[in-house]
Amino acid sequence: MSDQHPPPAVPLVVKNRALPLLLVGVSIALCAILLPFFGAILWGSILALMFAPLNRWLLPRVRQRPTLAALLTIMIVLVMVVLPLVLLVALLLSQASDFYLQLQSGEINPAQYFRQVFNALPSWVTAVLDRFGLVSFNTLQRRLTAALTQGTQGVATQTFNVGQVTFEFIANVFIALYLAFFLIRDGNAVGRSAWQAIPLAPEHKKALREKFATVIRATVKGNLLVALIQGALGGLGFAVLGVSGSLIWAVLMAFLSLLPAVGAALIWGPVALYFLFAGEFGKCLALTAYGVLVIGLVDNLLRPILVGRDTRMPDYVVMITTLGGMAVFGINGFVLGPVIAAMFIAVWHIRATTLADK
Repeated sequence: MSDQHPPPAVPLVVKNRALPLLLVGVSIALCAILLPFFGAILWGSILALMFAPLNRWLLPRVRQRPTLAALLTIMIVLVMVVLPLVLLVALLLSQASDFYLQLQSGEINPAQYFRQVFNALPSWVTAVLDRFGLVSFNTLQRRLTAALTQGTQGVATQTFNVGQVTFEFIANVFIALYLAFFLIRDGNAVGRSAWQAIPLAPEHKKALREKFATVIRATVKGNLLVALIQGALGGLGFAVLGVSGSLIWAVLMAFLSLLPAVGAALIWGPVALYFLFAGEFGKCLALTAYGVLVIGLVDNLLRPILVGRDTRMPDYVVMITTLGGMAVFGINGFVLGPVIAAMFIAVWHIRATTLADK
């Protein structure tokens, strides 16, 4: 018989040390693989969370068939969310393309508008411009026209090359809806498995789960509702005052309304100043009053109610984390910023409670 000895057993301590390293390694590898689809995965998860109550309502009405209930939920999402969004983007790109073509043909002449504004500037404003070398109207005109043309040209280029971006957009929408379907159908089982792996006390895990879901729902519903209302009101006001391209301005105001306090004013404020410098004082006063008392009031009243109250975070924390989130994560940051802040507060509250109990 050969002298063969079994391999020495790996100490339990070494095993326990290797497991966290392995978990970190495979987690980083998975994140790297999924990173190109980060936006689609995020919004698929958000859709599943937002429409989970609808799925629960449908489930007993389809005789407890989870697949059919989830499929009906996704169809409702498609009709209520995806199709209107696609239509709005198509209209926006169409108007932006027409605006760019009008700029190129000379039908719209920014130089004329700039000349009216420049001639109406008070002396102290021209003195400030002189310090930056902008007192020459020709210099100012070239810079402003170049900026305007570059912005509209970018949108128009995307419109003309729509075939190049259509596939990516459709792929992301498909991934989001596909993921949302399975999360809606199997979300409870997936959630239980994920939360069981977190090494926290059951009451702490429950608190974090409820906080996470509450902040997601409040942020998405609150911010999107405020943005839609402010964009619609702004577009309506521009249309009444005869501002061309009111749909474009409405969409831009809705997008910038995701920035608390100052978002929509970044659009209607400069237009009001243009009316002032162009000598149209009635329109200037009307738009300023409408912007402050109507558009601004929506932000000041609804956002604290829809976002701050449910998240139980101060308004200034919501504003700062929203701005910071959008600076780091782009458009997705208006959700991720407040969520990270809320989880930060919740985790430190749990930590403080744990230390107090010892």
